[in-house]
Amino acid sequence: MRSSSDLKAQTQIKNYLQQDPYAPRYHFIAPEGVCRPFDPNGAIFWKGKYHLFYIFQNSNLPHEGHCWGHASSHDLLHWTYHPTALSPAKEDPEVGIFSGSAFVSKEGQPILIYHGVGAGTCIATAKDDQLIQWQKSPHNPVIPEPKVGHPGWGVYNVFDPHAWVEGSGYRVILGGQIKPNDLYDSAYLFKSSDLTHWEYVAPFYRPHIEWTDADEDCACPDFFKLGNKHVLLCISHPSGARYYVGQYQGDRFKPEAHYRLNWPGGPCFAPESLIDNKGRRIFWSWLIDQRKSTSYPSPALGVMSLPRVMSLEQDGRVCIEPPEELKQLRTNHRRITQIELKDGNEKLLTDVNSRCMEVIMEVDVPRGGIIAIAVCQSPNKSEQTMIIYDSSQKTLSIDTTNSSLNPNIWRPYPIYRGKAEQQDYSIQKAPLDIPADEPLKLKIFLDHSVVEIFANAHQCLTQRIYPTRSDSLNLSIFCQKGPIQITSLDIWEITPTNNS
Repeated sequence: MRSSSDLKAQTQIKNYLQQDPYAPRYHFIAPEGVCRPFDPNGAIFWKGKYHLFYIFQNSNLPHEGHCWGHASSHDLLHWTYHPTALSPAKEDPEVGIFSGSAFVSKEGQPILIYHGVGAGTCIATAKDDQLIQWQKSPHNPVIPEPKVGHPGWGVYNVFDPHAWVEGSGYRVILGGQIKPNDLYDSAYLFKSSDLTHWEYVAPFYRPHIEWTDADEDCACPDFFKLGNKHVLLCISHPSGARYYVGQYQGDRFKPEAHYRLNWPGGPCFAPESLIDNKGRRIFWSWLIDQRKSTSYPSPALGVMSLPRVMSLEQDGRVCIEPPEELKQLRTNHRRITQIELKDGNEKLLTDVNSRCMEVIMEVDVPRGGIIAIAVCQSPNKSEQTMIIYDSSQKTLSIDTTNSSLNPNIWRPYPIYRGKAEQQDYSIQKAPLDIPADEPLKLKIFLDHSVVEIFANAHQCLTQRIYPTRSDSLNLSIFCQKGPIQITSLDIWEITPTNNS
């Protein structure tokens, strides 16, 4: 039986689906509606359920009303919405709840650790196994924001905590930049034996200036072991989602490689992960709405990416794939094999007319060849979103130049910066280097305003799109510098989950 809060949330979501043609049908969305930021937080698998917390804004509270919402799921597909998990109260030292994480204490209790706006690092302990009720620590903030004259002033940053159990105690990293000049990304490590008294240790890692720019930071950090390596999943506010892979030893993380999950023009932000009972490392990201406020009365409906499974191959490469559970939503399967396209040819799939679908294709692309897949294409091609693989440039792109006839679409980069410094990038381009003996393998998920592409299990590219025409439904495949051979093409419609 559903609770009154869940029934209310489901009613609100159904209203969004009726009011907003761009509201996704099978991606996680916020019943609170307007969410900016909408960071996923506190992700944890507990007692057979996936729990996802997220930032939303309660307009009835002062200081922008930043709170943590809460939802849980048995299958990663269908979500139950619970009452607000964390919100600022008059007696609290914080005036808002910002990003943080979840972990299980040495005593086996789920803990939320978060940035209390205006206070510092704060902690709350679960009071029930459904993770509905939380008790904030009377010692909050357990790590206060350093003020002028404090020993930590100009030494470390207190922001966006991520904590874990290590040995007989605890560790937490706090995101930021290198002090005292606040240039280049870093994080700051603290340790504790009791979650109340914390001792500053040192900067957690040193950035490589060949990988990141001076204005980038380490925010929303998420640190975990993956195979025989460790991964630091995070964002920089200018550039979006990214991660480091390296070695962790002696309270120091030594990055060996750096990868982006977002490129200029992309909306992928604030990733957060958990490990489930199958040993899978699963993460979500906030997909920022890219409509200007003038184009829709509520242009910031909170939308998450699909859950993504991150793993490590024996050769050290990171794999990112959609979870197997998504196959349960497939319906109306169509399969086409052995399509050959010569240079300049186009294949229009006339029986594909959905904005809620999955496409899997395997393509032999010759050296120098280019394949382009157009989704949400109108009959006269005035609207279309192009997915392009260029084998000579070794790139995978999403071209949204003609995705929408609405002039109020804005794909800003840097993401968080003054508007005068931002530029609109209509083409998001990511590196994709495929071995010569390996075909191009694409998994494309389309969900009204969301496009997610998984390429050869090693690259993931995400975009928001806003076609205006009701007939922008076609799917076409183009070839340049061919011929190319499409050895298999599978298409499914996806059963909606947000109206259940």
